[in-house]
Amino acid sequence: MLRPVAEGSTAQSTPGAADQNLSPEEIKAKIAEADANSGDFSFQKNLGLGLYRYAAMKQDDMLLEEARRILDRARSINASDFDVLVGLGNAQFDIGFYRKDAASFQAARDTYSKALTIRPDDADVQTDLGLTYFLQDPPAYDKAEQELKKVGNKNPRHERSLQFLVQVYTRQNRPSDARSTLEKLKSLNPAHPAIAELSTMVAAVEKGAG
Repeated sequence: MLRPVAEGSTAQSTPGAADQNLSPEEIKAKIAEADANSGDFSFQKNLGLGLYRYAAMKQDDMLLEEARRILDRARSINASDFDVLVGLGNAQFDIGFYRKDAASFQAARDTYSKALTIRPDDADVQTDLGLTYFLQDPPAYDKAEQELKKVGNKNPRHERSLQFLVQVYTRQNRPSDARSTLEKLKSLNPAHPAIAELSTMVAAVEKGAG
C-alpha cells in the first residue's frame, strides 16, 4: 500500500479483532455484538480500532468498511475522542485509496481536521491530511504541499512529512525544492529506507530541468 496508515498511528492497540488468529466467523460475531450494543462507546471504540488494524493488515476493503461504520458510531456517541477520530479518518482514507473514491478522501480530511482541533501539533495526523490531497485523483499538489509544510513548521525533524514533500515537489517539477528537502531528510536520517528511491526521483527531475 502506498500510504501505510499504521505507520505512526496514534490509535491505541486493542485486543479482539486485531488478533491475527480470529476466524471470519469470530469477526462476524464481534461485529454483530457491536451492533447489538450500539450504545456502548468503549465496545464500539475498541472493536472499531482493532478491526481497522486487522483490515489494514489484510488490505480487506470490506472489513475496512465495517471498521469505518463502527468507528463512525463511536464518534456519534463521543465526538471528542481523539483515537476514534484518527481511527475513523484512517479507515476513510484507506477506503478512498483502495476504491479511488474522492468522497472518502474528503471524509478523511474532515475527520482529520476535527482530530487536529483536539491535538493541533500531531504531526502524523497533519501528514495524513496532506496525503489525502497527494493521493486523490486528480491530485492537488499545491494543497498537499501546504498541509505537509505545516508539519515542518512545527516539527522540522518529522521524517515522514519530508519524505512525501519531496515527492510533491518532484510531481510539481520543482527540482531545487525537491533536492533541498531530500538533503534535509538525509541529514536527519541517512539510513531512511526511502532515500534511494527519492534520490532517483529527484535526479530524474533535475535531468529533465537541465
